[in-house]
Amino acid sequence: MKLITLVENKSNYEQHLAGEHGLSVYIEYGPHKLLLDAGTTALFAQNAKRLRVDLGAVDIAVLSHAHYDHSGGFETFFRENTHAGLYLQASCRENCWRIPGHLKKAGEPELSGLCEGQLKYIGLPKGFLNTWQERIISVEGDVQLAPGIWLIAHHTKRLWETGRAAGMCRLEADGYCYDDFSHEQSLVLETRPGLFVLNSCCHSGPETVIREVSDRPCFLGKPVYALMGGFHLKDIPADRQGEMRIEQLGQSLFNTGVPHFYTGHCTGDWAYDRLKHILGDRLHALKTGTVLQAEELPEGGGIH
Repeated sequence: MKLITLVENKSNYEQHLAGEHGLSVYIEYGPHKLLLDAGTTALFAQNAKRLRVDLGAVDIAVLSHAHYDHSGGFETFFRENTHAGLYLQASCRENCWRIPGHLKKAGEPELSGLCEGQLKYIGLPKGFLNTWQERIISVEGDVQLAPGIWLIAHHTKRLWETGRAAGMCRLEADGYCYDDFSHEQSLVLETRPGLFVLNSCCHSGPETVIREVSDRPCFLGKPVYALMGGFHLKDIPADRQGEMRIEQLGQSLFNTGVPHFYTGHCTGDWAYDRLKHILGDRLHALKTGTVLQAEELPEGGGIH
């Protein structure tokens, strides 16, 4: 197994790789080559060339969730790769919005009273689902894509409460509703030391992602070995209340027993530094160009 971060928030000046607010990860797993997300722009493809990654050889593409900073580059991918299908949850729509901070500070807004002019669109590029429908493969719930490669959907109830706390909503036929992140999924790879879980933003919370994967019957007796992705903490205020929230999360992650966390993108430097105090060597920072290989993972590695 080999993972290469094609784009992430942090640039890599040593390798002449630019970063952007977005995420894209290239994965080699046994005979398969996968692409998880495609960042905000075509930058992931430019970095792929510098890293000598052949996007044309990818046979499985996955969209983690329906936000622009993970889907914006897929038009470029489809032009460079003419065969790989893009797997996404069937609930993915062009309908994700964010409530601006000033409205949240004024008190919890009534969604029925909001209009598009007050919100920021953060969803898929408009027209994306129709333009590329022949390349898109919609799935519902948990799906095995190939031996050892899984997509795991959320099954935790009341995740709309997390959407409310984050100020995220969706526009449905009957109006706005708080996002329950039903469009989000984890990519899970089976390796000898355990399950390698990739959830690009962990909107439900990284501890929730770990629990959901651990609870799946298909993974009975298989521990989570690593979680890779953003933790969506960058907007937490740098005050005592925010610090207490991060400390609580850090202790919760510590108690899971998962030995490795690879995070960046929407985690934020301030939150990362505080999590590092709790998780120590179990927490690793991602940046554009980060390469993880099975033989470099502690305690060995390898593919089933």
